[in-house]
Amino acid sequence: MNYNQITVGIVTFKSSKVIFDCLNSIKKIKKIIIFDNSNDKILKKKINLKFPNTKIYLSKKNLGYGVANNKIIKYATTPFVFILSPDVILKKNCEENLLKTIKKLNQEFAIISPSAKIKNYGFFNQKLFSKSNILNVDYVNGYAMLINKTKIKNVGMFDKNIFLYYDEIDLCKRLRLANHKIYVDKSSKVIHLGAKSSSIGFEFDKCRNWHYMWSKVYFEKKYSLNFLVNLKFIFFLFLQIFKIIFYCILFNKKEIIVKSMRFSGTFNALIGRDSWYRPKFDV
Repeated sequence: MNYNQITVGIVTFKSSKVIFDCLNSIKKIKKIIIFDNSNDKILKKKINLKFPNTKIYLSKKNLGYGVANNKIIKYATTPFVFILSPDVILKKNCEENLLKTIKKLNQEFAIISPSAKIKNYGFFNQKLFSKSNILNVDYVNGYAMLINKTKIKNVGMFDKNIFLYYDEIDLCKRLRLANHKIYVDKSSKVIHLGAKSSSIGFEFDKCRNWHYMWSKVYFEKKYSLNFLVNLKFIFFLFLQIFKIIFYCILFNKKEIIVKSMRFSGTFNALIGRDSWYRPKFDV
């Protein structure tokens, strides 16, 4: 087992402000694939100039996070893919420690995630392996995941219906249902800047609020009784209407838009519409 068996995969979307710090932090893994959802030809030229061994694919259509990662997984020729968000920076010895953990686990894992300042692993089994910093968890955050391609493919990879948010939680759910193991390696550390992966201003907030609610409802309907999910989120819809009226009285345009996006994402998921909203930006 060596670094040649790992490919770094990064999905970008208007990520020129953060991607170079991310790439500069990758010291050991030489195979890197970038899939750019914003068809950024200028970014491709800059990356080709500074990181000539990095493969970058431009998409004329914004495919979303999960589907773009599926593309990277298919393009990668290595058995393992280290999926990173562009606003992630690897800390010292992150790659070395991940490699050690792969060897300790004898490659018997579906996902290994490095740790970050924000720890959100679900309702996890806190039992530590002896003389190790490895946690067996329910799910990991999608900004840094080292995946075993074979096991990911066995459960159908990322759900193509999810454009943004809950894609990694859904993947982890299916992996756990198939009795595959998901781990967090506390010895491998990253810095996640958070909400910095794209530079499209307030449009990012609109997109985030719409898709977070759509994906949340979709995820719950996928694994729970639709009747109960509908009851839960109908109440949420009425709450958003109340908030929209409240912010109309205050003439707070930004909050009106945000709450309207949350309402729209929830409503569209409840009535079974596809995840159709796409961020708007100047070409």
